[in-house]
Order: sequence, then C-alpha cells, then structure tokens
Amino acid sequence: MPELVRAAVRVSAGRTELQELPMPEIDDDSALLRVEVAGICGTDVKIYANPPSMIHGPVIMGHENVGVIARAGRNFQRRHGLGEGDRVFVEHYVGCYTCEWCRIGEYRHCEATDWRTNPDARRYGYTSAANPGTLWGGFADFMYLPWNAVLHKVPDTVTPELAGLVTPLSNGIEWALLAAGVGYSSTVLIQGPGQQGLSQVVAAKQAGAAQIIVTGTTRDKARLDLAQELGADHVIDIRQEDPLERVRELTGGRGVDFVLDCTSRAGVAPVLLGIEALKRREGVLLIQGELAAFPDFPVKQLTEKAITIKSARGHSYRACELALAQLASHRFPLEKLATHRFALEQVDHAIRVLAGETDDDAIHISLMPDLATSARRQEA
Repeated sequence: MPELVRAAVRVSAGRTELQELPMPEIDDDSALLRVEVAGICGTDVKIYANPPSMIHGPVIMGHENVGVIARAGRNFQRRHGLGEGDRVFVEHYVGCYTCEWCRIGEYRHCEATDWRTNPDARRYGYTSAANPGTLWGGFADFMYLPWNAVLHKVPDTVTPELAGLVTPLSNGIEWALLAAGVGYSSTVLIQGPGQQGLSQVVAAKQAGAAQIIVTGTTRDKARLDLAQELGADHVIDIRQEDPLERVRELTGGRGVDFVLDCTSRAGVAPVLLGIEALKRREGVLLIQGELAAFPDFPVKQLTEKAITIKSARGHSYRACELALAQLASHRFPLEKLATHRFALEQVDHAIRVLAGETDDDAIHISLMPDLATSARRQEA
C-alpha cells in the first residue's frame, strides 16, 4: 500500500479539504521536504478567495516554505550541496535554467514558473496537485523538490518559525534596496505597516536611511508601535492627521527621496499621496500593482517631478540570502512579526484570520503541519 501524505487542498474558491495523497516517488534528481513552517501572506488571502482562472484542478497552497530534507537522490544532493537532515528555505519559483532570464540569475521572470502566462508553469502554492510530483505547496506534511528547486540553507541560529519570515523580509530587501535603491542618508516614506511594510523598515534601517516614516490607520496602532521598535523614526495615523502635511513638516518641506507603497486594496489614494510627498525632482515611487485601473493618472505631475516608478515584484536569490543573514544577526526583534501559529487542519481559519475576518490582528501567520501532532504527543 503506498505511503500517504496529509495535505490541505484547495478544491474551490474559499474551500479547503484535508486529504491524504500518495507520497511522490523520489529519484536521483529529486528530493522530499518535511515541512516545518509554511508562511501565510496577503497573496494567499487573495488567491484563496479568487483562485487564478488559468490554474485548473486541486491546489496545495503555501509558497513560503521551510523544512528539513527528508529524502534526497544522489544527484540532487550533489547539485545543491545539501544532504538529508539539512534545514532549507524553498523559494516558490521553479525556473527552467535554460532561458535568457535564468541564464542571468533572474529565474523569477522565467516563463516556466510564470503562472500568469503559462498554464503549465511550476510554482509552489500555485501548481495543481494533478501534476507529477503532486506536493507542489507547503500546506502539507511533505513537499516535492525537483532538481530545479531553489534552496537556501538555514543557519543553525535561525529557528524554523523565524526562517518562515524569509519571503516577506527578502521582498522588503528586494523592493526597498535592490529595486528602489534606498541607501545611506535616504529619506523614506513607507505606506502600510503590514509584514511587507515592516520588512522594508528593517531593510531601510539596515541600509542607513536617515529618516524613515511609516503611515497606517488608527487600527494599526500596535503595528505602528512595532514599526518604531524596528527602526522607524516617525509614524503617522492618517485618520488622525493629514499625512502630506505631516511628511512635509518632518522633512522641512523638502519631501522624501523614496515612497514605498505597501498598502493593499487601499485604492489610488496612497499612490497620489506618494507622488505629492516625493521631493521636487527625481524621487522614486515603488508600487505593488494592486490597482487594475487608475483613471486620470497624474502623468503630467509625474513627469514634471521626474519621478521614477519601480515595480515591487518578487525577490532574487541575493535578497533571500541577505534576509537569512539578517535573521541570523538577531539585530532586530523580527520574531515579533510572526504573530500567529496554526496547525494543518486549520488552514481555512488561518487564511481568514489574516484576511481580517476575525478579531485577531495577524501580521504574519506560521502554518506548522506538525503543530497538532506535537500537541497530541505531549498529551499522551
């Protein structure tokens, strides 16, 4: 009888079933990961309620995955320089490594992992479980690792739950430092104190930014307090004061060098505020592209101020390595971002908690497949 694996499978929009699926066969070029932590982020909330139409069949979600290599073929171990028992962070991209993007190290742009343009793409948390390998997401006890999985060894001083923050932290590093260019003596406005915004506070502080300002709402008070603990110089409650006036006051009327928009479903207001808050000439505006349309976009003002717009899109290998190094340094209390833990059978509830459908104020959720099992062992 084949060995079975528990997995939380999304069977339709907003509906998950706990199923037992066959353990995939592992050859010389593949491996099996025992999942310890699968992070849950805002993207999971969005695609859980509205799954991408081009992805067909049952899906095991979970694209922020940390675990221990349980089984690995000889070629896999040699190729990755890893062995059974090693703890790794797994990027969600699965590139082809033959196209021009992969050749220059930008596998995140490879069509083989781009589910938006390629219905046969491989990407953790998005690929149908009907594909060979089956376990293409972290919301399961185990996860399949093909030869072209992108892995990062987790330092011994970093716990699995802390390593579960690599994705938001690497995004913060990628977007703030590598894409936007925040650096020494920069002035930065970060809009939104969620896991991405707080990660960018850390990235900007580490890079030597002279002034970091974070905006949020009254309900974000605890998060704004955490932003200051992580290095923000000033926070603004946009419900209590005019954010543009306050930014101008804090910068002596000059405006900021960089605006990093980390809001979600907040409409056009943050972008418009960002354009106004940027300095007179050649500021940088980083946006995540949540807006499907933007009527009457102020192109004239944008060009007059010579603003550069950058896209916040994914992370690079270097950003992940820097994130792990940052976590290992323990310079910042990043463990405070990991606010909630849930067991595998609680996936539906966990996603709804992050979506704000409960009274919990969750920043980053750690789904820990072995959590309930550990509790049962303790009770026994």
